[in-house]
Amino acid sequence: MRYLLKATLSGVIALYAISASAADNQMTIAVFTKNRTNPAYEAFRIASDQIARTTGVKVIHLVPNQPDNVDEQKAMVEQVLKDKPDAVIFIPVDDVAMIDSVKKLNDAKIPIVLVSNPLPGSFVTYVGADDFEIGYREARYLFEKLGGKGKIVVIEGTPAAPTNRERVRGYQRAFGEFPGIQVLGSGIGNYQQPDARRVMEKFLTEHKEIDAVLSANDSMALGVLEALKAANRTAIVIGINGILPAVKQIETGGMLATVDFNMFKIGCTATRAAVRHLKKEPLPEKVMLPAEVIDKTNYKAWLVPVDQRTCPEWAEVAR
Repeated sequence: MRYLLKATLSGVIALYAISASAADNQMTIAVFTKNRTNPAYEAFRIASDQIARTTGVKVIHLVPNQPDNVDEQKAMVEQVLKDKPDAVIFIPVDDVAMIDSVKKLNDAKIPIVLVSNPLPGSFVTYVGADDFEIGYREARYLFEKLGGKGKIVVIEGTPAAPTNRERVRGYQRAFGEFPGIQVLGSGIGNYQQPDARRVMEKFLTEHKEIDAVLSANDSMALGVLEALKAANRTAIVIGINGILPAVKQIETGGMLATVDFNMFKIGCTATRAAVRHLKKEPLPEKVMLPAEVIDKTNYKAWLVPVDQRTCPEWAEVAR
């Protein structure tokens, strides 16, 4: 209840800003992200703000105080319904629990750009990446570096997130292609650094030898590195997202690689898509951004801090 009250108060403040913006005839976009703990979503918000500055729209950010909290996000949707923004950019915290909230937005005829996590409903477009392919490429890259043999553990993300389910499905495809890889265990890190550290600490007490860790995002990979350091153990670690702290670990040799599920570019693209819809410009049914493995051969391009990056033009991403 305490978290829900905080979310409600923050939502009221945001919606007051929406009302003020409407009075000024400025187009307003409400941006829903999952949490403030994952740097990938912070990158998304920075990207949205950059597009807002260059296009003259107003962006309002709605973020649960408790990471990935369904009740908080539902409450924020209810608030948005009372004081309609011109458009919504929506990253659902749960692709099943938030279906009813999306239906309400649809019934209110508020245009939605859906991001990252597919779910049923009516949307002006979908912006994301192929998580199955991302998971498969991550696992295959690791297994090839291991020479096709080794003992590994898997750190999964939030079970309710379709990104996690698809990445794990990609892992399973790679497992089938590399019979020499032995999976010692799989744990739930909820896409959070502290949770992943706890999972890894448990694995380290259970297994005297772990060759590598397959992590479903970079924040969890960083938690794994903390656990390894505290236990004075080593293992090859790989992640997903291409966040700056992970890229710095690649630079120093702490991590093998990460796959660029680029939430900054996705944030740029989703916000441009919302603006294009409001300006009655054409949109494809979906925009899928390609993923790229970031390792020692190319990491320098990702060392630029997120707040110093420039959004790509529409033609660069919408093909």
